[in-house]
Amino acid sequence: MSPRRLAILLAIAILIVDQFVKYWVTGPMGIDYPGAELHLLPIFTLRFVQNFGVSLGLLQAGSETARWALVAMTALIATGVAVWIRRERQTPELIGLGFVLGGALGNIIDRVRLGYVVDYADLHFGDFSPFLVFNIADAAISIGVVILLVRALFAPRPKNDVPVEKANA
Repeated sequence: MSPRRLAILLAIAILIVDQFVKYWVTGPMGIDYPGAELHLLPIFTLRFVQNFGVSLGLLQAGSETARWALVAMTALIATGVAVWIRRERQTPELIGLGFVLGGALGNIIDRVRLGYVVDYADLHFGDFSPFLVFNIADAAISIGVVILLVRALFAPRPKNDVPVEKANA
């Protein structure tokens, strides 16, 4: 299987798992209204949160216009990631991009269907919560971005990648 096809399949798998878990938590488990929660472990609670913003609660969509602007913005980013997947040749980067694309699509579907993104995963240590309440799509986007950053900062450059200064000398 080609790395590009793997990235697309990874994105599709993340999208499907994300939507299924959101359905399961808000449907059969009944955690579907603000304040609903289920303590699963001393450090993990399923807690229903309607996220009207983007990462870290930024850019809150307080109107229908803002909602659709966020849909358009995230769709534009997802399109950019899909184009990047078509052009990228390195397998680790393609895997990171697959994570980002799958997560972005999962959250776009929520925002289109519901007007907000369903968040439910609350990892905490007593009263200390190192993360906001999140979902599988958010986790996938974060993992994908970390992969891309680590590769950009620490991976050796291919031998045919000559710095501009030497190429012009």
